[in-house]
Amino acid sequence: MKVNGKNYRAIWMEGEKVCMIDQNKLPFKFSIHYCNNIDETCIAIKTMITRGAGSIGAAGAYAMLQAIYSVDGLDIVHILEKAKKQIDSTRPTAVNLFYATNRVLEAAKISKEFAINEAFAIADECALHGKLIGQYGNTLIEDGYCVETHCNAGWLALVDYGSALAPIYAAKNSGKNIFVYVDETRPRSQGARLTAWELARENVPHAIIPDNAGAHYMASGKINFFIAGADRIAANGDTANKIGTLEKAIAAKYYGIPFYIAAPSSTIDIKTSSGKSIPIEERNSDEVLFYSGKLKNGKIEKMRIANPGSGALNPAFDITPASLITGIITEKGIIQPNVEAIKKLLDDEI
Repeated sequence: MKVNGKNYRAIWMEGEKVCMIDQNKLPFKFSIHYCNNIDETCIAIKTMITRGAGSIGAAGAYAMLQAIYSVDGLDIVHILEKAKKQIDSTRPTAVNLFYATNRVLEAAKISKEFAINEAFAIADECALHGKLIGQYGNTLIEDGYCVETHCNAGWLALVDYGSALAPIYAAKNSGKNIFVYVDETRPRSQGARLTAWELARENVPHAIIPDNAGAHYMASGKINFFIAGADRIAANGDTANKIGTLEKAIAAKYYGIPFYIAAPSSTIDIKTSSGKSIPIEERNSDEVLFYSGKLKNGKIEKMRIANPGSGALNPAFDITPASLITGIITEKGIIQPNVEAIKKLLDDEI
């Protein structure tokens, strides 16, 4: 995607440095964050400087590369086994992270060169899969549709193109008139800060809405289609996504609105039988109790927005049962959220 007339990916490598768009500073400041070693890249993943399933996976692959570059003439498989544990511990829910680190580790058992090539291939594949998801998803969006989305599953989250936003971009580029209702997505406001920032730069008509307004607009007949990304899809189609997705799926089911998940097949965890087995990341309560915003003088300031002395709970994800999902849009096509369809999709990739 383009920013200020220049093509960018959400994350890439320059030499031994991992470079990423600093998502924590958006939308107020566009800047590039540089990670000089595996430790710095792990911190960037943990603190959500880079975030989103695909971008996390690319970051994990690049961090494995940094581990390879840090040694010379040693057993890289042993080094990468240690590095994998460090990287995997940064975000416990997003399966793309484990998918990427495992691919690089397995490649290293063949050769160092193969492992290096595999790490770069993961990011390239992620971008391609986003483009294909957009093409398949576009077939579901009709001219004049109003689409609601939750969190940020755009190009920032998937290296390029995106997952949930890719069909929206494809629809707009194919000449369809669409409007996007952007859930703010508290507590980190990825919708208000990141999705809105992306849509504005692609000239897609949109409006930010409070998280608790989704059912209101559905009841009013304003929403034709709902699409969200995913951080992990279980073998039965149950899906982990940003907290608040479940509430939207329940409302969409009640009002008869198609509810789609968009994600590359690498987000499917065939070893996890159902959503009950997906670990839910609990993040720092400060994300709920404090908020950062831009003041009139241009200064970005963090301030407490909740009652002093009160604590908070902060689950990062929830599980949407497969029974609430209309379909899953992947780079291979659109499938039903069930064991048979998911197994066939993965078997076709082998």
